[in-house]
Amino acid sequence: GIGAIIGTGVLVLTGLVAARDAGPAVIFSFMIAAIVCGFAALCYAEVASALPVSGSVYTYSYATIGEFVAHLMGWTLLSVYVVTTAAVAGGWTGYFNNLVSGLGLEIPKALLTIPSQGGMVNLPAVIITLVITWLLSRGTKESKRVNNIMVLIKIGIVVLFIAVGVFYVKPENWIPFAPYGLSGVFAGGAAVFFAFLGFDALATSAEEVKN
Repeated sequence: GIGAIIGTGVLVLTGLVAARDAGPAVIFSFMIAAIVCGFAALCYAEVASALPVSGSVYTYSYATIGEFVAHLMGWTLLSVYVVTTAAVAGGWTGYFNNLVSGLGLEIPKALLTIPSQGGMVNLPAVIITLVITWLLSRGTKESKRVNNIMVLIKIGIVVLFIAVGVFYVKPENWIPFAPYGLSGVFAGGAAVFFAFLGFDALATSAEEVKN
């Protein structure tokens, strides 16, 4: 849950959405997305507590609506996870490349991008995906330890960013507060919705967890 929510969305999208859509009013974009996700999360919590089994929306749809809708929901959820995994892995490649570049190493561009972007294969993304897949295949207990460590690191990064950034606040940079108007704020809300995804992962493995 937390491990999935705090990630590429929060660390990357905040700056992009502020620059492209909402400006400093990105805080309201996050509030809008949080409210929408909150309603969805409450629905997940209600149904998951009533049907504490694996399968998430596929199982819920199958039990309440029928097999056809469950089939559609299952494939939709799978598609979402595939696209999200690709996006996160691609974002991780950028971080990893910046890290090794700072150490004086250089990865060939052909191994950093996919063919449609002029490369051969996004090798770091493939490797991290295989590593995470291997960890998950080891079981819930084994992957939990790694996930807990990563969550603590990510929370630490967010807290450190806030603690350091508070000394560099310049109110004059907040003007104009919403340079693209209300439409920009709502467009930003749609974009940062991605940053809240992850709560549904808890329901997916409801049968394997306690408390």
